Amino acid sequence: MTRNYRIGQIVPSSNITMETEIPAMLTARQLIRPEERFTFHSSRMRMKTVSKDELAAMDAESDRCALELSDAAVDVMGYACLVAIMSMGPGYHRESQQRLRSRTEENGHDTPVVTSAGALVDALGVMKARRVVVVAPYMKPLTELVVDYIRQEGVEVVDYRALEIPNNLDVARHDPANLPEIVAGLDYSGVDAIVLSACVQMPSLAAVPKVEALTGKPVVTAAIATTYAMLKALNLDPVVPGAGALLSGAY
Repeated sequence: MTRNYRIGQIVPSSNITMETEIPAMLTARQLIRPEERFTFHSSRMRMKTVSKDELAAMDAESDRCALELSDAAVDVMGYACLVAIMSMGPGYHRESQQRLRSRTEENGHDTPVVTSAGALVDALGVMKARRVVVVAPYMKPLTELVVDYIRQEGVEVVDYRALEIPNNLDVARHDPANLPEIVAGLDYSGVDAIVLSACVQMPSLAAVPKVEALTGKPVVTAAIATTYAMLKALNLDPVVPGAGALLSGAY
């Protein structure tokens, strides 16, 4: 019997990647779970430039988005902006997830909420990754906030690369084919995992198998981690073909 799942996403207005990579993964999953069907529904928060002030203003709109998506009775919601959460201070993903879920409860639909920020740090725990390297598209001060946030969650960031792309649409235009060379410039020899994209706007899914093959390390991205968290919230096996170690079935 076919089971249908509605996937809700709270998305920055300038984000065009989260609505491609997550559907790509869940569509690929249907090849091995043909009884499942997923539909995708978004509500947007205004944001064009990836700056701390604009991110904070954007985050204030997330309650409205959660309420709108709960009108559609989605089965799970994903907050699709990692840096917006991590720039608000250590552990903020827990506060955000709880508050947004409360909005859905008040609207008569108790919906699980995951954030890409929380999904990433939780994924590193699932993978038992205590030492990582990180690639992020943000300007260096924002990248350092992301690195500090991950460290506050008990994970050592051995090395990182800030690509320093301020415009969010330009982040989406970054070619994932460049990522293997970027990773090659990092000191990843003693790490447990590689965070190939600490951002759900920077495309990375196509590069994951190549980076895993070149480095011999498990690779995770914010979008992959969010997909894992969504599947767990739906009580589904977190398995997607071609989406890296986390979704391989090993976890």
